[in-house]
Amino acid sequence: MLVSACLLGINCKYNGESNFNQRIAELVKEEKVIPVCPEQLGGLTTPRLPCEIVLRDGEKRVIRKDGVDVTQSFLRGAEETLKIAKMFNESIAILKTKSPSCGSCQIYDGSFNGRVIEGSGLTAGLLADNNIRVFDEDNYKPEIIDRR
Repeated sequence: MLVSACLLGINCKYNGESNFNQRIAELVKEEKVIPVCPEQLGGLTTPRLPCEIVLRDGEKRVIRKDGVDVTQSFLRGAEETLKIAKMFNESIAILKTKSPSCGSCQIYDGSFNGRVIEGSGLTAGLLADNNIRVFDEDNYKPEIIDRR
């Protein structure tokens, strides 16, 4: 299964840290997992400025906190993540909630004020559109692994 690399303790979060999640680490301990960081796969550096999704003319755009549009890097990272999933015939992904790439149920609202809205990040949306079951660290269920 694909897992957001930051959840496994890899320091790829925008601020150079991780989002290590002990529950996810325990869940996947006996599984073969593929850690992915769509932002890095899209060519963004670590650390990097925080980014959030905004709607412009009905289209999702990913904007850095300084106002620079980095949507193309996020789209490239989403496509690369999908290539990896297809290469390994993966059908499940556990991704970081609220991320403009990985958020599967919630994302930040684009105001950089910590407000959360319903929605999905670009990678989570692309994976779901390609029949990959996407969960985040808050909504996964251990029995999803047993389905293999």
